[in-house]
Amino acid sequence: MTHGTSLAGKHALVTGGTRGIGAAVTVQLLAAGVQVTVLGRKPGMAQALMDAACDRLHGVCADVSDAGQVSAAFASARARFGPVALLINCAGQASSAPFLKTDARLWQQMLAVNLTGTMLCTQAALPDMLAAGWGRVVNVVSTAGLVGYAYVSAYCAAKHGVIGLTRALALEVARTGVTVNAVCPGYTETDILRDSIANVVAKTGRSEQEARASFAAGNPQGRIVQPDEVSDTVLWLCSQGASAIHGQSISVSGGEVMA
Repeated sequence: MTHGTSLAGKHALVTGGTRGIGAAVTVQLLAAGVQVTVLGRKPGMAQALMDAACDRLHGVCADVSDAGQVSAAFASARARFGPVALLINCAGQASSAPFLKTDARLWQQMLAVNLTGTMLCTQAALPDMLAAGWGRVVNVVSTAGLVGYAYVSAYCAAKHGVIGLTRALALEVARTGVTVNAVCPGYTETDILRDSIANVVAKTGRSEQEARASFAAGNPQGRIVQPDEVSDTVLWLCSQGASAIHGQSISVSGGEVMA
């Protein structure tokens, strides 16, 4: 999909921007002429993308749940490309357990990465957008932020929290030129899905093909969503043409969840 040239030259920061949906978002932003900072937890995580890309790509290392690391990462990003105009919160983590076996460590980990990380990165980026009178915050959440799924209560709680944050912040900044939205993918071809499939295989004895088919069956289209289908929605939300889309949670799930 073509999103025009209005984003060219702007600075985007993509958390989790080297893998899965985040990597697809990074590639599309670069194609649109955007200067992109990718944020990940591992040192050198952007090297493969940087080797294949251009001087419009910068990598920073941080744990999104650590306020000090986030602050330092954003300082590095601004030093390279200036104020942040686009924030795409893609960093996330999923772990499963029956509710009665969900201990405090698992609960806090899901909240820290998925919810607190989104909050900290948004707080770091928002002042730049408010000062410019224009900006985009897109939270890549999950259909788990819209409905419940068994055995992932902590993950669902965290993702529902991100939807609540999206809606509340959207109201606060509605007159500022900044839009805040969420994209909620269904089962998507990412490392998280592959880990989930491996978990099903290990616990049930089903084959990988059978486990994959069970995930695809939840999608009325009978398939797994592809990362570029999600990133295309993200890019549209960043465009000028989506200026009136605000506080929304858009399901990209083949009709699994209909809002």
